[in-house]
Amino acid sequence: MPETVLVTGGTGYVGGWCIAELLHRGYRVRTTVRDHGREQAVRDAVATQVDADDRLEFAIADLTADEGWDAAVRGVDFVLHVASPMGGADVGDPEALIAPARDGALRVLRAAAGAEVRRVVMTSAANAASPSSYAEEGVTDETLWTDPDDPTLIPYRRSKTLAERAAWDYMASHDGPTELTTVLPGAVFGPILATNTIGSVGIIQQMLTGTMNGVPRIGLEIVDVRDLADIHVRTMTSPKAAGERFLATGEFTWMLDMAHALREELGEDGERVSAQEIPDEVVRGNPAMGEIAPALGRRNRHSTAKAHTVLGWQPRPARETVVDCARSLLSHGAA
Repeated sequence: MPETVLVTGGTGYVGGWCIAELLHRGYRVRTTVRDHGREQAVRDAVATQVDADDRLEFAIADLTADEGWDAAVRGVDFVLHVASPMGGADVGDPEALIAPARDGALRVLRAAAGAEVRRVVMTSAANAASPSSYAEEGVTDETLWTDPDDPTLIPYRRSKTLAERAAWDYMASHDGPTELTTVLPGAVFGPILATNTIGSVGIIQQMLTGTMNGVPRIGLEIVDVRDLADIHVRTMTSPKAAGERFLATGEFTWMLDMAHALREELGEDGERVSAQEIPDEVVRGNPAMGEIAPALGRRNRHSTAKAHTVLGWQPRPARETVVDCARSLLSHGAA
């Protein structure tokens, strides 16, 4: 009998690829959706990669409410907690992002621990293991925790850090058999499964459509969504991964180099991509770009040596990911 894995947030970009990867490897998958009306969209998206037959089922649960989580975890062997609520519209209020992310993670962990699930793999973010200022020179690893009390942090970084902290604190006080592992990805790009939820891929969509009429001097540690799904499964199954954090950042690439890659590889389809760099002072003077201004001229990098050594994980080149992402958007009519 194949093992069963619960994936939270099956309608999401990363969640969909995790479902496809698990099914490809022979697991049974249960995934959470907020209502039954979303089930067919998930089935259709996953079907572009693998035949789910009768190995995909659904549970109704919402990270902002207690109902449904005990049923969602009943009888499962592992949980991939990929979903994270967006929170309220008022990002000026830190709790609008922090409370939903933190409380949602704790709901999943409590339910999983109560059901004695073997291991929960939680998706955090590389910016939960980063110095407050990306302008600091150096390469950091999983031993570093972002300081959530730093007043300069944007709400998203604070929410991801506090949610992961809360998860580890909960597990430290729990005596049962359930284990926790966290995965900390960088900028997630790669092919899409559907157009309804594309997540961070929206950046490349804007470049392709010409909506982004210039690129800021920002570098991203690009990880392919397919490689991210792979490391989730590796951390789920590796005995050495229990109780560990794993950075899943990929190759560091300047946005200007992304633009050049798209123009060079896509021919006519890349003609609307701007290869003009926006001056730093323009970014800093634009209130709409306030959250990205701290990353201008970024010098900090992350090390993925732990994932390579412990898990044998090796992400693909960033250029391949960016171009595959663009071609996928074009083939879906999304750019």
